[in-house]
Amino acid sequence: MRPVARNRAISQHLSCCHVCYKLAPVESHHCPRCGAGLHPRKPESTQRTLALLITATLLYIPANIFPIMITEQFGNALPSTILGGVILLIDLGSIPIAAVIFIASVMVPVGKLISLYYLCWCAHRQDEFGARSRSVMYRITEFVGKWSMVDVFVVSILVALVSLGGVISIRPGIAAIAFAGVVLVTMVAADSFDPRLLWDREETAEE
Repeated sequence: MRPVARNRAISQHLSCCHVCYKLAPVESHHCPRCGAGLHPRKPESTQRTLALLITATLLYIPANIFPIMITEQFGNALPSTILGGVILLIDLGSIPIAAVIFIASVMVPVGKLISLYYLCWCAHRQDEFGARSRSVMYRITEFVGKWSMVDVFVVSILVALVSLGGVISIRPGIAAIAFAGVVLVTMVAADSFDPRLLWDREETAEE
């Protein structure tokens, strides 16, 4: 059975305001209700998103190569990368903290990068199926991005808490700056991507 074509706002020469969601003629440059800038699709959405993703990927390299925290024990400084810090915390018996760092500092950033790269690729594919599931993927990625500063907060909390009477202390390393950059850039990348491009492909195929 042939799917029923949906009428898009853009095909009706209408644009939706990103602030108050009022529909207005596509020729309008500002929302008649709230005055926000009006455009049918985010300008150069995939190009901006890809540029930000490449930047985040480049920042993620030094974030893993350089030490993200430095452990001082009995006067000896021991620099640790992200994975090295996870292994160290496991050896110290802090398995819950190690799990939080691994999830927040490895799984979440890599997952966000892969998801956004995939969505940008899908926005250019001539694929008329799967827009709904990809929209769900985008919403999950955007939601996770809003809480990504947990990655940086983990190191800050460790600096404040992991101090056993001066025997062991932890301070942030240079990789923490690069990692904070990864978090911020991926958040901006998720906001730059326009998920309506996924539906444009599907609805164009249906028409």
